[in-house]
Amino acid sequence: MTIQQVLLLLLLWMWLPHPCHTEMLFRRTPDLRPRSFGGRALGNDGKAIHRQKRGWMWNQFFLLEEYTGSDYQYVGKLHSDQDKGDGSLKYILSGDGAGTLFIIDEKTGDIHATRRIDREEKAFYTLRAQAINRRTLRPVEPESEFVIKIHDINDNEPTFPEEVYTASVPEMSVVGTSVVQVTATDADDPSYGNSARIIYSILQGQPYFSVEPETGIIRTALPNMNRENREQYQVVIQAKDMGGQMGGLSGTTTVNITLTDVNDNPPRFPQSTIHLRVPESSPVGTAIGSVKATDADTGKNAEVEYRIIDGDGTDMFDIVTQKDTQEGIITVRKPLDYETRRLYTLKVEAENTHVDPRFYYLGPFKDTIIVKISVEDVDEPPVFSRSSYLFEVHEDIELGTIIGTVMARDPDSASSPIRFSLDRHTDLDRIFNIHSGNGSIYTSKPLDREISQWHNLSVIAAEINNPKDTTRVPVYVRILDVNDNAPQFAVFYDTFVCENARAGQLIQTISAVDKDDPLGGQKFFFSLAAVNPNFTVQDNEDNTARILTRRNGFSRHEISTYLLPVVISDNDYPIQSSTGTLTIRVCACDSRGNMQSCSAEALLLPAGLSTGALVAILLCIIILLVIVVLFAALKRQRKKEPLILSKEDIRDNIVSYNDEGGGEEDTQAFDIGTLRNPAAIEDKKLRRDIIPETLFVPRRTPSAPDNTDVRDFINQRLKEHDTDPSAPPYDSLATYAYEGNDSIAESLSSLESGTTEGDQNYDYLREWGPRFNKLAEMYGGGESDKDAS
Repeated sequence: MTIQQVLLLLLLWMWLPHPCHTEMLFRRTPDLRPRSFGGRALGNDGKAIHRQKRGWMWNQFFLLEEYTGSDYQYVGKLHSDQDKGDGSLKYILSGDGAGTLFIIDEKTGDIHATRRIDREEKAFYTLRAQAINRRTLRPVEPESEFVIKIHDINDNEPTFPEEVYTASVPEMSVVGTSVVQVTATDADDPSYGNSARIIYSILQGQPYFSVEPETGIIRTALPNMNRENREQYQVVIQAKDMGGQMGGLSGTTTVNITLTDVNDNPPRFPQSTIHLRVPESSPVGTAIGSVKATDADTGKNAEVEYRIIDGDGTDMFDIVTQKDTQEGIITVRKPLDYETRRLYTLKVEAENTHVDPRFYYLGPFKDTIIVKISVEDVDEPPVFSRSSYLFEVHEDIELGTIIGTVMARDPDSASSPIRFSLDRHTDLDRIFNIHSGNGSIYTSKPLDREISQWHNLSVIAAEINNPKDTTRVPVYVRILDVNDNAPQFAVFYDTFVCENARAGQLIQTISAVDKDDPLGGQKFFFSLAAVNPNFTVQDNEDNTARILTRRNGFSRHEISTYLLPVVISDNDYPIQSSTGTLTIRVCACDSRGNMQSCSAEALLLPAGLSTGALVAILLCIIILLVIVVLFAALKRQRKKEPLILSKEDIRDNIVSYNDEGGGEEDTQAFDIGTLRNPAAIEDKKLRRDIIPETLFVPRRTPSAPDNTDVRDFINQRLKEHDTDPSAPPYDSLATYAYEGNDSIAESLSSLESGTTEGDQNYDYLREWGPRFNKLAEMYGGGESDKDAS
């Protein structure tokens, strides 16, 4: 019988249900601590006899997990040597699961498990047992602890932590290359039997991969697996316990394995030759086409670099690698000409940029293609012989002189005639013109370098047969200098000479400027136009000169200003010269030569007054005049107090003084006699704001009798003025003078009253109420005083 058969029989025997005859026996052990059990026995000599504590002998209880019987599973038996079998003892169980999972027969001490136990949930249980006297309830044995250990059976299959694993391995790997390791776990007891001993095997994925039985490491099993042929593999791994023997439990997992790319494929062009076409008018940098080599690899292993390695158009075309599309873009490198060459041939190479040295044996990782490029004819615009022109001309040339010629041709085979013209936006003053047939540029206006030294023109060339196709070329005209400008004083000189000047004294340094720009630089010469007895010129030979006096003393009384002509000439050809006149004033100076006064009138003033004192006196006079003028203006603008302050105050003294005093005694405010006196208006005054067209002689009106009513008088005057064409449009006499007839208090004015105060009775004022008491008191009191006197 082999070992495997023995183990199988043992396993089958363990699975069979059978009672467990385990018994715990008590034994007597000396009790170091005195213990009383509720009774005391006396000996023959009368002394108390103490009973010693007894203990029990016990072993571990073992219980198989996953019991499938219908009855409670028997665990074992507790028994004390004090048990006489008469039922006087009672067994008590406590601890893990006591009373629920484990129960004990109080009389016999038999222990049973009430339900099925899983070792994977708990491997052992710790309990405590005790025997007590049923009548006295006192322990006859001390409490003792014991363990129930659960025996394992193979009831758990191996499990993997992941249902699906993902792994990768480079393609073309050698046999035995590690891919990934998978590990399964078994919840059974690894220390008891082979329930937790796992063996790995491969169920799916052969012959490409294998697995190590003990470690679960998956390895490649075939050489040179090519990703381009197959990229994905699915491998199923089984983990089986019981050492992989029959009857063992198993679990599986899936491993998805991807072959990663390596650079084991060279780039390949799909064809050996391609044809491209390009118009001859394509500018430099124009893309005319592309080539692309395919590579079975991916990522950086498929990156390709293109270059032109041979051909007759290597200097006319370029190729650029487009990284995102892995294409080679062919571009124009130099201008093309159909009339010069119509066909080019290029040899383009494509090569991998990342080559793996391990795969050199597979051949060169490059490929070539022939590219033929045909140039197509187009109607091209004219072409100038130069990209720009520069002409130099002197500024004194005659009108119509040709300064230069531009040349252009039609590059097409038809060779159409060319017409030239000037872009007038570059020659707004129309100084130049061009011959439309031969391109000769000539002057149409005089040139002046001092106005403009450069002229930037743009010449347009167009085919006569196709005027829309034009070409422009810049023409730069530089105007050369001719000595046509005479030198002049650099600035205006304000020159003076002191009255106490001595002979040979420097009074001014002069310089000159010239608009011309000779090649050798400016050089000026200074001299006097004629001999002068008072001043002389000394040339410093550095384009400056000094003005010196020739005699001692000058007098403002005699001559206050001298005019000194100075001749300035240059050294260019032809020599140009000009005469500038210096105005030299004679001034009074102090001992240091500082100018004080150059006016001859200053000699008439007292010698003791300085310029500052004269200015102060003048300011004082001006201030006094301003004060006098202001005072006169204020006095003239002083206005008289108006007779009437508002439309409602058509009264005499009350309006003027705005108080209750005065009354009829105040006749200064308004004189009624003026209204009735025709002499007061004899002198008619004309309007001052306009100029009258016709002057009329004032008409005299008869005087009104004394008994005429004021209202009638005013109406009469108003009518006369309305009909008088010589009267001004405004008249104060016509705007007021009658207060109306509607006042319930009647009139208080003295216009209609008698000539004496005795005729007036003011007692009625008291009947008007308290508001007129003051007025009645004033006039009433006056009469009382008069009567008393």
